[in-house]
Amino acid sequence: MKNTFELEHVGINTDNAGEAEQLALLLCKLFNLEPRHGQKSEFAGNYFECMKSPFLGKNGHIAMRTPDLKAAMEELEENGFSFRMETAAYFEDGRIKNVYLDGEYGGFAIHIMQK
Repeated sequence: MKNTFELEHVGINTDNAGEAEQLALLLCKLFNLEPRHGQKSEFAGNYFECMKSPFLGKNGHIAMRTPDLKAAMEELEENGFSFRMETAAYFEDGRIKNVYLDGEYGGFAIHIMQK
């Protein structure tokens, strides 16, 4: 594979906002990270995204970033992977920002994002 990927964060599904906040605070304490509040999730640093309600993936999602998302998508498609285009987000100029792959991997959805 020509494209390189780096781990962006791990998303963990929880049942509600309170559970997400508790988990994020615990991870912050465990790894000396700063909490960050979002509309749909609570973050522990930039490493863990605790979802306020279950989202894609039985357990959550893994976010990977790449310097050339379009090229990475083309390579992944050539290798037999496909995407859930209804999950795609776009920059204002129309370039794709991130998208989830079809399927689950070890109970996790995977999304790739433009670095």
